[in-house]
Amino acid sequence: MMREWAGERPLHGYTFPCTVQSVTEKKARYTTSWNAAQVLALRRHMGLSQDALAEELGTRQQTVSEWETGRYRPRGASAKLLSLVADRAGFEYRAGEDEDAHG
Repeated sequence: MMREWAGERPLHGYTFPCTVQSVTEKKARYTTSWNAAQVLALRRHMGLSQDALAEELGTRQQTVSEWETGRYRPRGASAKLLSLVADRAGFEYRAGEDEDAHG
């Protein structure tokens, strides 16, 4: 089954063209494991403070800090949302990268 998204969608001052992809393709792409370095790199790529990224994700600044220091890793919906935001911001990351080392 194909889902279509037409037009452009705004996110924190960025406007992203929406593409047509299958739901299965999108689900696989946005299921990933994020490590501390990737979260920090995404935030810097977007030019956001921890507080601003937290607001975009609907979480607390302390949570973003804990992800960036490696105290905790984003999981579940947070990890998927980070992947979606990264994709739309043009941030290059690798799904599951560093999973074996810190797993």
